[in-house]
Order: sequence, then C-alpha cells, then structure tokens
Amino acid sequence: MSATLENITGHSFDYVVIGAGTSGLTLAARLTEDPNITVVVLEAGEPNLDDPKILIPSQLGATFGNPKYDWAFLTTPQPNVAGRQLLWSRGKGLGGSSAMNFYAWSKPAADDIDAFERLGNKGWNWLEFEKYSKRIENFHPPIAEFSKVSDSAPEPNTRNTDGTIEITTPFNYHSVEELFQQSLAEKGFQWITDPYAGKVTGRSMFSSNLDPKAWTRSYAATGYYLPNRDRPNLKVLTEAIVSRVLFDKAHSGPNAVATGVEFLNDGALHVVHARKEVILSAGAIKSPQILELSGIGRRDILEAIDIPLQVELPGVGENVQEHVCFAVTFEVHPDVKHETHDRMRDPAYAAEALRLHSLGQGPHRLGFGTLLFAPFSQIAGDERAVLVNRLVENIEKRKNAGNIPPGLAEQWDMQLAALQDDTLPDAEVALYPGFFGFSSTPESEKRYISLMYFLNRPFSRGTIHAKTRDPTAQPEIDPRYFDIDFDLEVLVQEIKFGRSLFDVEPWKSDILREVDPGPKAATDDQLRDYIKAQLGTTYHTAGSCSMLPLEKQGVVDPSLKVYGTANVRVADISIIPLHIAAHTQATAYVIGEKAADLIRSGE
Repeated sequence: MSATLENITGHSFDYVVIGAGTSGLTLAARLTEDPNITVVVLEAGEPNLDDPKILIPSQLGATFGNPKYDWAFLTTPQPNVAGRQLLWSRGKGLGGSSAMNFYAWSKPAADDIDAFERLGNKGWNWLEFEKYSKRIENFHPPIAEFSKVSDSAPEPNTRNTDGTIEITTPFNYHSVEELFQQSLAEKGFQWITDPYAGKVTGRSMFSSNLDPKAWTRSYAATGYYLPNRDRPNLKVLTEAIVSRVLFDKAHSGPNAVATGVEFLNDGALHVVHARKEVILSAGAIKSPQILELSGIGRRDILEAIDIPLQVELPGVGENVQEHVCFAVTFEVHPDVKHETHDRMRDPAYAAEALRLHSLGQGPHRLGFGTLLFAPFSQIAGDERAVLVNRLVENIEKRKNAGNIPPGLAEQWDMQLAALQDDTLPDAEVALYPGFFGFSSTPESEKRYISLMYFLNRPFSRGTIHAKTRDPTAQPEIDPRYFDIDFDLEVLVQEIKFGRSLFDVEPWKSDILREVDPGPKAATDDQLRDYIKAQLGTTYHTAGSCSMLPLEKQGVVDPSLKVYGTANVRVADISIIPLHIAAHTQATAYVIGEKAADLIRSGE
C-alpha cells in the first residue's frame, strides 16, 4: 500500500477522500495529477489486489457474501416482498464495487442524464457525461467470434482508445447470443449498432470492463490506483473505517467547516486533518450514514441516536431508488447443440477452463453481452393503457394527499413522461447463458439459459439511515419495494414477454421449456408471488444524497458540495437524483472524473 497508519494519523492533507471505490479512486488519481495537491484516501476494506476471485471474469459472484470483499448489507424485512430481507452486496476493498460487479459497461440514454439538469443541476447533461465517459475508456474492437452475432459499429467520437479502464466485448457463448438476438428481431425489436451514443432503446451487444490481453477484470484499482500508487502526493490507507467528519467548533460562519476525519483502525480511533476539503465517496449506503454520524441530516434521526446536530439537512438518506431483478430459467432443447456455462459445474471442465484462461482462451472470458432495453409499450402490449392509467391515478392521489417529500412530484412527472415516450426504455432484459434459478436445482448434462428481468425506473422511494452511533454497524436500509404497485406490474409484464418468445423462431425450436417458475405460475397473482420470492437487487442504489436544489430536499448542489457546509462534498452514485435506465458502473466513474474537475476549477 502507499500509506501506513503512522504517516496518516495526525497528518494533514489537502483532500481527505472517504472510500477507495469506483468514484473515490478516480477522483484521487485525477486530483494528484497536480504534484502540488496532496490526497489521502481512507478505505474500510483490505487491498484485495492480485486476487483471482476478483480478476478472473467467469467467477461472477465468487466474492458475494464474503466479508473480505463484501459489506453484505441487509435490508429491513420488506412487507411487499413476502417479508424478506434482501442482501445488498457492495464492494469492500480497493476498487469498491468495481471489484465485484458483473462487468456490464452500460451508458444511459441521453435523456436520463439531461434530466439531472432539468431538475436544477446546471452542467449535468449528456454532453458533459459523454465527455467524461470517453476519458475513462480504453476501448478494444470486438474479438473475432463477436462478428457472428453482431454488426455493432460505434459511431464516430463515441468511444475512446486511450483511457484508463480496458473495455471490450466479451467472449460469451455466441450461438446462444444469436438465438436470443434472432428471436428478439422476430418480435420487432430494433437493433442498436452503438448503444453508447445516447440512444439505448432496442437490442444490442454491450461491452464489458475486461482487459482482452489477459482476460482479467479492469477496474478502479487497476486503472486508477496501481499506475499512480508511487505518487508521493497520493496516500491510500486500507482497513480504515471512517466514524465521522470533524468540524471546526470555533467557526461562526453560515456554513460548517470540516477540519478532518476520524477513523477506526484495529479498534483504535485516529484522526487525519484536511486543509481544504473532505470528500465522501463511500457509496450510496455508507455516505448518508457517515453524514449522519457527523451530525448532518434529519433532526429526528440524529436525536434518536444521540448525535449532536451540525447541519439540519432533511434529504440525507431519503429519495432512495434501487434497481431490482430476478431470473427465469429455460431448458435448452437436447437436440440443439448450444454450449452454455452449465458445463462449469463439471470439476474437470472447470479445471480445464482455468488452464485455458492462462492462455487467454476458454469460457472464463465471460461477460454480459445481449441487453434489451425496451419501452413499456413493447413489453406490456394491450395491458399497457390500463396499467399506466392506474399508475397515474395512484400518483395523483399521493400528490393530492400533500404528504410526499418536496420535489418528488416533479420527479414522478418526469418518470410518467418517460413512461409514455416510446423512444425511452422502461424495461431491461439480459441473457445469461446458463442456469440462474434459485427455486429448483439444475440437472446434470442438461443445458439452460436464463433471462434476467430488471426494473430500472422505480416509482417507489426508500430510505437509508444510521440506527446507532457505532460506525461499524450497518445502517437501516428500507427500499420500500413495490410501495407503488406499478413497479411490480412492470416485472410481471416482463415475464409474460419472455413467455411470448415461444411464439417465434428460433426460440420456439431451440428452447424446450420454462423451468422456473414454469407451470407453477400461470396467473398474474402466481407470477407476482414468484417475483416476490425470487427478487434480488442489482446493486445500483442511488438518490440517498441527491443532487437537487435545497428546497427540493437536495443534499448536494451541482458542484457536489453538501448544503450547509463550506468544504464537504459527496462524489458517488448516491448523488443521482432520478435513476437511470442503465447499469451504474460507467456513471460512477463519470462522477469521479467530473468531481475532480469541479474541485480543480474552484467550484
């Protein structure tokens, strides 16, 4: 590591960054390009460098639930999801969640980012997003096998070839990809040749953050930390759990002035001083908790855990929006010679796959490929009008009741407009080339594929709040899943859409049957019960430190400064005010890049 406890404790740095995750390492690396700026990054997890569980692509989920890599947060019991507590895995260690995600390199529709600006955040628009997202990428053309299933052609100036994160199209199982793509084409879905140019509605093949030279994960630790760890002005300390931001008690101005950060290491408290700023990049779950432990947040929340109020800011931990997903698994017809990832259950095959990976070959080059982003009209069909009208009535009833948070009505209006715009996506379906079910067990020698169904534009809102003064305790996470029933209806319609693929070729011939839920779920109510039993998170929490005007329950302004403070910022996806129809990894990097420029420009 670039730091020891002895050269951090009691020392002063220009910037103290909390969290060495996707945004935090990006921000720290960019700031320390100036040799006159000093930065220390405090990370709660271990370094976890050179770890095959992180680096080898096909081991998706190998780190999940393991406290060495994963915070393993749990939600409160969810009354609308059969009382279940859901596991919210988040990266713990250098690279944060970029060290344990599923490699999906996905950018949102231009309108999703422009919505940030329409909500009152000048300078947060698609043109800015595109500028920073290109800065991140070191894009590699697809490998030869990819040409069998795709005619993707990046538009001029949408990709970059000298960025920090290696991006390419993964190997995958191309006959299965072709099966899905052809079936979607028969259903009338448009092919998007470049899903990185601001238009994502349709079917396409997406890239992954993989290095095609070694076929290993490319993430914040390899792209932003390792190349810069010898900079004398950059210090990164791991196993440092931040307990709170410290403020100048003698300061009498209107905005609180942060002087440093208190953190735990091996059970002992330590302090590091900040000459200029403290920046929270601890993620959408930890950042609001740390603000509250520092005395910034809702008065009633802080009083309940005996934290002195420093800045009353009711938006902290509110407006939480989370993507959710679940899988439906299908058995491949035995007469069709599709290869799937199910063979990895065979120990001999898995061992050979590892050997091939060392040669840059074999199935360990796996990543997500085919993604379908579709408007609700193409998923729901004839039921669309009834469902949307019911949603509008529900929203109007809640508005008229007069007890919704400030600014939420405006967000809902924007969501309703997007829902009724057939050029924008409301539903996402992804292909996994193997068994991904949890309610049954795969049979040996059989091959499966799974469709992953996502909810990307939830109308329901949740909360994340500290429930104790203990910084090592988990915050209380209440996503309030399906508080607005339309969110569940979207997922019901997605299952029905998946079943409609049996009406078209080649799906009709190549897929033998639906395994989960299969005939056990024939009615809408049975489908709803299946979703509730299988629902999981997609690890894309946003909104808990929303970038909104103060009167709309914002936490940070467009420069990412926390309201009521002179020198505290938040730079991670917690600042997203209205969720995007995309996987959030690329956006987290963009936030880190833009935050560095905002700081360097003096904003």
